[in-house]
Amino acid sequence: MEWRNLYRGVLMGISDLIPGVSGGTIAVVLGIYDRLLQAISGFFSRQWKRHIGFLLPLAAGMGAAIVSLSRVIEYVLAHYFAPTQFFFIGLIIGVLPLITRQAGGARGSRPAHLLVLLVAAVLLGLMALVNGDEHGGEPLTDPDIATMAGLFFSGWLASMAMLLPGISGSLVLLLLGVYPTAIYALSNLDLMLMALIGSGVIIGFIVSSKAIRYLLQHYARITHAAIIGLLIGSVAVIFPGIPREAGTIAACVVTLLCGLGIAYGFGAADRKRAAKGEWS
Repeated sequence: MEWRNLYRGVLMGISDLIPGVSGGTIAVVLGIYDRLLQAISGFFSRQWKRHIGFLLPLAAGMGAAIVSLSRVIEYVLAHYFAPTQFFFIGLIIGVLPLITRQAGGARGSRPAHLLVLLVAAVLLGLMALVNGDEHGGEPLTDPDIATMAGLFFSGWLASMAMLLPGISGSLVLLLLGVYPTAIYALSNLDLMLMALIGSGVIIGFIVSSKAIRYLLQHYARITHAAIIGLLIGSVAVIFPGIPREAGTIAACVVTLLCGLGIAYGFGAADRKRAAKGEWS
């Protein structure tokens, strides 16, 4: 068992609770991203025993963080919505240089890459107009059959985002209006809601890990361009507006700077690994 994956899993679990930095981004910073995709793909094959020692401690750390901290996230969203959203925005903006650097910067970029970036940003940004304030809505505590199916596929889409460096699974749930329901399910241990969303996440991991690994290996430039565009567009989606109270504005500035600082720390760790030739 690779027990050091416990703390890695805790960091990834915390990030997947927050609609800003994805677990995939944390895996890149920690230098285990390629191994993670390989392990998830291999776990659902005949060689599954080779990967259980890597995945089990990682999953335990993620699960512990998600269950123990979900109530905290639910509380701050309910009582400090605008400052919390600005914290998320700080994380998103702060992680852009990291993803851009991992994509190779401007070197080798083509007009098609820029076009993909702009299209992804605009399409996602338009969701701010479509969804309105839906991301701050009430949890769906008594779903019907159609809603159950929607929760399952929301979990599926979120799992794809969790595996991508740059897109948060929580952000996807936020955009789909499912984030309050997911946080409610975790903080109140609602087993039915957890099973609906969680089963979608598991199936999504199985199906998506191989596809994402293939895209990043064979179409890394254009895949990263889409990721960066989605990150830029996501800022418009979760922007809560400018608060009216001076105290709230000050709190938003502080949380924005905190988000930027944390993301800068991720980037500094990545630069350190790159300088040592350890990044992959």
